[in-house]
Amino acid sequence: MTLRGRRKGEAVPQGVVVRLPIYFRYLTELESAGVERISSAQLGEALDFTAAQIRSDLSYFGSFGQQGYGYNVSELLHQVKQILGLQRVYSMVLVGAGNLGKAIGSYEGFRKRGFDIKAVFDIDPHLIGNHHAGCVIRSLDELPKYLEENQVDIGIIATPKEAGQSICDLFVQGGVPSIWNFSPTHLNTPDEVIVEDMHLTDSLLRLAFRMNERG
Repeated sequence: MTLRGRRKGEAVPQGVVVRLPIYFRYLTELESAGVERISSAQLGEALDFTAAQIRSDLSYFGSFGQQGYGYNVSELLHQVKQILGLQRVYSMVLVGAGNLGKAIGSYEGFRKRGFDIKAVFDIDPHLIGNHHAGCVIRSLDELPKYLEENQVDIGIIATPKEAGQSICDLFVQGGVPSIWNFSPTHLNTPDEVIVEDMHLTDSLLRLAFRMNERG
């Protein structure tokens, strides 16, 4: 893989980052279907992107494909996996075992991709001691000690709004480098902590806006 002129540490545009998982998902489907190669035009048509956009996105990470041949599906999928960091297993901790937390912890697709929930915490005495996501639900009071004794790559917050920042603070104090936030609140974190917000209501509001714009 030959890197283009992007300097180490130079940020990749957010639009490119958003599209990478789309490429990964579709290429996985193609490989499973036994498709061996695809052109940027065919890929663009399937994903509603332009061929030029796809070539531009991929060029941030290297030189892929051959003129007149297109992309080898398995090879490109392997490269996209490397770009996304899917060559390793990520240790995750989930705080919040309510309805949303249960849905997150029950999804087997995370573990298949290398995202493994190692522990679950909650404050509800009726939930503590039950099993979820292959873990015994622990009291939130045990979280600081757990973080002290275990390496955690990603902290998941699936709590009500009012608890979001305090859970975030526990993760930061415990050295967790990245947070997947489902709590409907803005989190204040140090610059070195990566936060990915998943505000479900915001997504629904965007859908409502697009419906109303259409007619």
